Amino acid sequence: MRVISGISRGTKLKTIESDTTRPTLDRVKESLFNILQDKIKNTVVLDLFAGSGALGIEALSRGATKAYFCDKNPIAVKVIKENLSKTRLEEKAIVFNKDYIEAIRKINEPLSIVFLDPPYKLDLSAKAINELLKNNLITKDSIIIIETDEINRDVEEVRNIEEIEIVDTRKYGRANLLLLKRKRK
Repeated sequence: MRVISGISRGTKLKTIESDTTRPTLDRVKESLFNILQDKIKNTVVLDLFAGSGALGIEALSRGATKAYFCDKNPIAVKVIKENLSKTRLEEKAIVFNKDYIEAIRKINEPLSIVFLDPPYKLDLSAKAINELLKNNLITKDSIIIIETDEINRDVEEVRNIEEIEIVDTRKYGRANLLLLKRKRK
């Protein structure tokens, strides 16, 4: 796994050897960032359930001004910090070794882009979105991306969140991406 573009381009990232963490494949990450390419500069990003931190690091490398990383696994947090150091992006990062709800409650500024990549079998995306909304972290311009292999479940749950709409879905083998925005009133 590597940083695809930006100031840290080509840097190999450390991954986590675990059954509970699966890194976003480079081809999925590259496709996602092609979609987001003109929306990243000068943004504040949240990489929730961050694993190795690859998505948040890619955003920082491409011009995001700040990224929050959250993972409750201490091994993942150690890897995130090592990857941030390796890419020389640690000054732009805040890393939480907490449960996702605790981490969300520590953030006190609107988020431009939110990456939600919870362990596939855990049903946490809709809960995380509701918590982000409750804490006023999602604006009308925020973009939320969910990576899932349970596309039907996540689509159904997102449709039950009154303030959020699905603007795009993409499939890359087993991985699916849902792109969401806050509904305009």
